[in-house]
Amino acid sequence: MSLQTVPPDAIDNRANRAEDAQALEADARLRDDIRLLGRILGDTVRDQEGAELFDLVERIRQTSIRFHRDEDRLARRELEQILDSMSISETVRIVRAFSYFSHLANIAEDQNNIRQMRARSAAQSTGSGVLAETLAHARDAGIRPDVLRNFFKTALVSPVLTAHPTEVRRKSTMDREMEVASLLDRRERVALTEDEAAASDEQLRREVLTLWQTNLLRRTKLTVLDEVANGLSFYDYTFLREVPRLVNVLEDRLEEAGEAAASELASFLRMGSWIGGDRDGNPFVTADVMRGTLRLQSSRVMQFYLNELHVLGSELSIAAHLADVSEELRTLAERSPDTSPHRSGEPYRLAVSGIYARLTATAEKLEVEITRRPVGKGRPYETVRELQADLDVLHRSLISNNARVIARGRLRLLRRAVDCFGFHLARLDIRQNSAVHERTIAELMDAANPGMSYLALGEDARISLLTNELRSTRSLVSPFVKYSDETMGELNVFHSAAEAHAKFGSDAIPQCIISMCKGMSDMLEVAVLLKEVGLVHPSGRSAINIVPLFETIEDLQASSAIMDRMLSLHDYRRLVDSRGSVQEVMLGYSDSNKDGGFVTSGWELYKAEIGLVDVFERHGVRLRLFHGRGGSVGRGGGPSYDAIIAQPGGAVNGQIRITEQGEIISSKYSNAEVGRNNLEILAAATLEASLLHPRQSAPRREYLTAMDELSNLAFKAYRGLVYETDGFVDYFWASTVINEIATLNIGSRPASRKKTRAIEDLRAIPWVFSWAQCRLMLPGWYGFGSAVEQWIAEHPDKGMPFLKELYREWPFFRMLLSNMDMVLAKSSIAIASRYAELVPDEALREKIFSRIRREWHSCIETLLDIMGQDRLLQGNPLLERSVRHRFPYLDPLNHVQVELLKEHRAQNPDEQVLRGIQLTINGISAGLRNTG
Repeated sequence: MSLQTVPPDAIDNRANRAEDAQALEADARLRDDIRLLGRILGDTVRDQEGAELFDLVERIRQTSIRFHRDEDRLARRELEQILDSMSISETVRIVRAFSYFSHLANIAEDQNNIRQMRARSAAQSTGSGVLAETLAHARDAGIRPDVLRNFFKTALVSPVLTAHPTEVRRKSTMDREMEVASLLDRRERVALTEDEAAASDEQLRREVLTLWQTNLLRRTKLTVLDEVANGLSFYDYTFLREVPRLVNVLEDRLEEAGEAAASELASFLRMGSWIGGDRDGNPFVTADVMRGTLRLQSSRVMQFYLNELHVLGSELSIAAHLADVSEELRTLAERSPDTSPHRSGEPYRLAVSGIYARLTATAEKLEVEITRRPVGKGRPYETVRELQADLDVLHRSLISNNARVIARGRLRLLRRAVDCFGFHLARLDIRQNSAVHERTIAELMDAANPGMSYLALGEDARISLLTNELRSTRSLVSPFVKYSDETMGELNVFHSAAEAHAKFGSDAIPQCIISMCKGMSDMLEVAVLLKEVGLVHPSGRSAINIVPLFETIEDLQASSAIMDRMLSLHDYRRLVDSRGSVQEVMLGYSDSNKDGGFVTSGWELYKAEIGLVDVFERHGVRLRLFHGRGGSVGRGGGPSYDAIIAQPGGAVNGQIRITEQGEIISSKYSNAEVGRNNLEILAAATLEASLLHPRQSAPRREYLTAMDELSNLAFKAYRGLVYETDGFVDYFWASTVINEIATLNIGSRPASRKKTRAIEDLRAIPWVFSWAQCRLMLPGWYGFGSAVEQWIAEHPDKGMPFLKELYREWPFFRMLLSNMDMVLAKSSIAIASRYAELVPDEALREKIFSRIRREWHSCIETLLDIMGQDRLLQGNPLLERSVRHRFPYLDPLNHVQVELLKEHRAQNPDEQVLRGIQLTINGISAGLRNTG
């Protein structure tokens, strides 16, 4: 029968059946890949360690499945007996086996995601990828291509890589895993002959064996420059090629939609970095380290440009007697130092040689390392604009002489890369805690004004003093005063930032971020320090953005009022206007969660954004929000697209910066195809949030009131447990691996801000990481269940139907619950109960764990009721299957970790005990994926 006669619900059912069939096929292929890798790993374990150990692995896995499924007491006793009977040496080998399975399962899962992503793209009539889909939505909404092009002129999408220590893998293991992924990918895309398939199997076995014989753990602590080098790897894997490619693809899409462009699309996608510039709590980030960071970044991008020019020169073998060239191209070729007779009639090659020579001279001038040498001497480029101008000469000559298809090849990508990355590669932020700035200014002020005590001044007096200092043309720093090491260290960093601007351009360090910003004086102190090095001028000009970071619940609540006063302050407003009337504000997800719990943190962030949007509109200043999200839900993680779309109206407004942290960087960007998709998601969500629903109607007043009430109840429950329960600190330190995490060499930064055990002083990353390891994930859900129960009791007239309406109608509430759904699915109260037994005080253990257990059950029940689900992750079958596949291999690592913790805390002198714990941390982290 014809399509017109088919009932709509039948069409939907047919589509659903097709999707279900596709999902089942994808699941089968994923299982095949997991079995293949599991079989190879099993063979490797049997060959290397013996059949006995292999059989032991299988026994533990089967018993663990029974325990996890039913919280079976018999299985628990059996598991404990098996683990108790093992030697430490056996235990470590068992841990390695289960850890490597988690790593290999992740590879298979990533390949499955790529497979499904390609299948979706192939099925789309709008073109390939989520960005094409969003552009189609924009076209359907009546948004013209010229409007879109204008939007991108001022748009900014900036993923910012940080060195936050949640990536437990070594680069050596990551490299081997990428080889395994590459082999799986080839098997997927190429019809292999019998011989090729056999060779592929052997290569897979070779890579898995090499992995087995490679250290999972770092033997030495990372330095900051090690972290910088690790971060730069992702430019080779993904960013250097995929960032320019994505912008070019978007440009093509707009032209296909009928917009004949007079100019090229603006490069709206810019990479940012904190690695080597983030000094908050990291004493190892110094002025010298920052200089080294900028050199390493520049070296990486300059080497890339030179490599591309080298290949471009070989490609542009166009002979002058066979194709016309422009006069400006001829002039450029004549200036080339290349005197080879072989290239005498090849003007494009000569021009490229000349550009190459000038670029190598530029690298030498910038004091950055390169491996290539030119064919002759060249004059250094003074700015990146000069390099762009020379590349544009090549482009225009090709276009004007009917060689557009050549111009659209490697040259186009290189021109776009230069526009995106300059000579600096990534925009490095400098960040420091407001308390350090305060002490630095206090020392400078007190030395310049004998008898003054800056720290004794109130906020208004400080504001007055600092604004006067901003207008002053004299230097506050005296060459005749000996300042403390801390003050000299801070001044040196600011001097280095000024040097970087002069050397690499102002994009090298465009932001100065103030952690734990609590008031106007915190921002003005930074402005005064920047004035001391010439980055802020007494006339009211600033060469750098001053960015407050509001982190705690109290600071989020005060953020709108602080920014209202700042933008009303004439001397500060002049600085903002000199930056194009754009002010960036950073919001901290991690510390606000540790401070007030998941529900209250999410709600206060949302309310802060609403308040900031209102303040900035009244002042006529463009707001750019910088979201300090972690990988885990407890630190603001979760799907990026949903998070951006769920922002309140006006909060995106064409510009957004988002941190990418720890293990999330490698999961998103170590594969070029996955990386491109993730970059597309950020760009598409920014476009959609800004243009398709820029001022989406605010939630109904009763929604806001209900969320306020829920937040207050959840806050009370969370604070009541974490900060107001006697003995909770002891419980936390005894029932988690917080002490042992500190022994891992996964980052250069200390775990605590101060040398105390207080939760307040603990960094958010080890806090969340520890709860993930014991499978409670407490920061991602605690307080929600009891809050809902109490709210329903207080509002019987609205009750559950109203909360279901909230979930159905409000993207923010939907995202909040969706993230809880994910984090609870990865939790296990059965396994958490084993960690609780590590608490020596039986009464304390029972008092706290019984509360946690009750809240866990309550949270799951209320969550499922509101979402209309029978089980966790019912609405996300792909993730549900992923979690189900990994539990049999993940749970044993937790059981072994508990036993090893008992040994370690009983002072077992065998160094393999601590090594075993560290291996379990690695394996559990790999199995959970977004742990920090």
